[in-house]
Amino acid sequence: MLDPTILTIGGIVLGIAITERILERWGVIDLVDQFAKVMRFILPVTFYGALFYFFATFMF
Repeated sequence: MLDPTILTIGGIVLGIAITERILERWGVIDLVDQFAKVMRFILPVTFYGALFYFFATFMF
């Protein structure tokens, strides 16, 4: 089974990625660049946070 926390975080990241694609298609390049800067920070933090949470909860 998948943990709801991990699914929620994944849904948020997926929603941001879809929003970024829509803004890129509309030609709003400045906002897309800002999203890219934020996502370069959020994605690794989210990934390692979820990995740490997985090992912390399922190891015991």
